[in-house]
Amino acid sequence: MTLRALPVLLLALAAPLVLSASPPQLDGVEYAQLTIHERLIIRVPRVSPAPVRGRAPAKPTVRWDEKKGPECVAMAALTGASVEREGEVDLVVGGTRRLRAKLDDDCPTLDFYRGFYLKPTADGQLCARRDGIRSRSGAYCAVTRFRTLVPRKVGK
Repeated sequence: MTLRALPVLLLALAAPLVLSASPPQLDGVEYAQLTIHERLIIRVPRVSPAPVRGRAPAKPTVRWDEKKGPECVAMAALTGASVEREGEVDLVVGGTRRLRAKLDDDCPTLDFYRGFYLKPTADGQLCARRDGIRSRSGAYCAVTRFRTLVPRKVGK
């Protein structure tokens, strides 16, 4: 007999012992495991001015200047978005502040006219160079940086 056949022989001899052993008693208790996978998506709607009754909505005349922006934005503070230019999405934060999210060069913003989705992160932040936004059609665009928008002063 070779040494390679020895483990097989030992297993064959042990098999009847395993089969003849009585099953463990559960005392009427059964155990089960349930795993729930949750997927949460935050939808950010597009912002549009409220129409005045009987009149067509007026085009807003506010011009914005860009200033240095934050590295991250709290997702819970986002209340809306608008698309003004290609490669950029303006975010409304807390109902009053505005930020401009600059997107990857190869990202068309056409799909963001109807809003977009955010996948929540562990820290609840949307960060430049880490996270991105997803259009309703499924396209994904990474955020490269944020710029704070301030109303342009009259006469500029």
